[in-house]
Amino acid sequence: MTGIFPGTGMQKHLRVVAFSILVFLPLVGVAESSKPNILFCIADDASMKSFGAYGDTFIETPAIDKLAREGLVFENAFNGNPKCAPARASLVAGMYSWQLKEAANHWPLFPEEFAFYPHILMEKGYHVGFTGKGWGPGVYKTEHNPAGPAYNSIKTKPPYKGINKIDYAGNFAAFLDEKEDRQPFCFWLGVKEPHRAYEEDSWKKANRNLNDATVPGFYPDNETIRGDLLDYGLEVEWYDRHVGLAVELLEERGLLDNTLIIVTSDHGMPFPRVKGQIYEEAFRVPFIVYWNGVVTPGRILSDYISFADVAPTLMEAAGFEAHPQMTGSSFLSMLKAEDSGRFDASRDHVLLGKERHDTGRANEDGTDLGYPVRAIRTDEYLYVKNFKPERWPVGNPEYGWRNCDGSPTKDFITQLDPDSADYRYYSLNFGKRSGEELYRIKEDPDCLVNLADNPIYTCVKERLHDQMVAELTEQGDPRMLGQGDIFDKYPHEGKIFNYDTGKMEGFKHPSRP
Repeated sequence: MTGIFPGTGMQKHLRVVAFSILVFLPLVGVAESSKPNILFCIADDASMKSFGAYGDTFIETPAIDKLAREGLVFENAFNGNPKCAPARASLVAGMYSWQLKEAANHWPLFPEEFAFYPHILMEKGYHVGFTGKGWGPGVYKTEHNPAGPAYNSIKTKPPYKGINKIDYAGNFAAFLDEKEDRQPFCFWLGVKEPHRAYEEDSWKKANRNLNDATVPGFYPDNETIRGDLLDYGLEVEWYDRHVGLAVELLEERGLLDNTLIIVTSDHGMPFPRVKGQIYEEAFRVPFIVYWNGVVTPGRILSDYISFADVAPTLMEAAGFEAHPQMTGSSFLSMLKAEDSGRFDASRDHVLLGKERHDTGRANEDGTDLGYPVRAIRTDEYLYVKNFKPERWPVGNPEYGWRNCDGSPTKDFITQLDPDSADYRYYSLNFGKRSGEELYRIKEDPDCLVNLADNPIYTCVKERLHDQMVAELTEQGDPRMLGQGDIFDKYPHEGKIFNYDTGKMEGFKHPSRP
């Protein structure tokens, strides 16, 4: 790793920190709080399968893989909604995205009525902060980001263009410098990578080989896409680097033994048919927990957990009751168990959904409409209900397929000729979809063969549909109660729905305190 990411400003900072630790070493331990510290590490757009702990072979993530070996790996962790703002909203609020009103969308105004676990812990005496990307993108009216006060002043020189200059680990060190003796902390290490854009062909600088990349079955296999995947992989490695530096800081300051560390990502990689889509790689996320003396090393759990479960878990771990608004369920007891496998037999499925992500997606009536979806994922199947199949799922072609980040991969696929033998990849990634989809997930993790119209699976489809609807109705999902179009009318990106004209019009966001 040192050969890939040569000399950063962080190295000098760490030397200064190390000297300070040696000078004040006798004080370490005495000042440690009895309450656990919390280090929550989250990547921006990194797929689960991009980490060695989950079987990756071409991206190097030694720091995170070490935490996985010495901690607990969740095989079935899900974000609930595969886009930055709604996924992160579930994390901070401890609720499912369809329960969060405007915050179910991308670029929303986060309603003031919801409580955030970082703010609650701050009120209860925790030293709280975040670096990089907290909750967002969107607008909030609280004094601080829902993830807490920002620590972004320390910068570094990244090895490639496209990598943010924020020194995440350096800002974590600055945050720790401000912590009072015996004060527990809760820190959100929100690395902005591997969000696009990337320095194209940066893989060449790192002496990588095109043959090393693993191409998913929903893309054509060529040099353009392999190179794009390798460029992406280097930014995943940047995330791993800063997780490793953060762990080193904890070790140096004698804080590691009393710190609960979580490593995850908000959703899958920023590529077509992944980010923002209700398919396996988009919503199934890495989730690794390290907690020395509490989490038995080397465990692997198959229990299903969702981002809505994280806030109540952290509240319980800190010794507090979950906020009454939180609808997720704590999985703290799973962390404290000793065996692998499935701890709780009832955690055998998860619910998923999306509403409006990026704008320009479906404008047939002059407004920016979403592509509403709900889904249920079990051990065997993924059932998907597309409520508006007449709309374009990734956005209208004339508006540039806005719910897919720009990339060499996107350019290649959208420029395929209809007469090309590879044109099926355009249909898979950007074409319209049927009202229902059903996939045998173990046999078809790329979700390529839709079984929804196969009569052999009619009973399975109906059973999953009914279970999904029943649970979402119990949770008060407006989409189940005949009120789902409200999600299209919530304000976003400087616009708000005008009920008189039936269109989105200019909207001035409320200023923050």
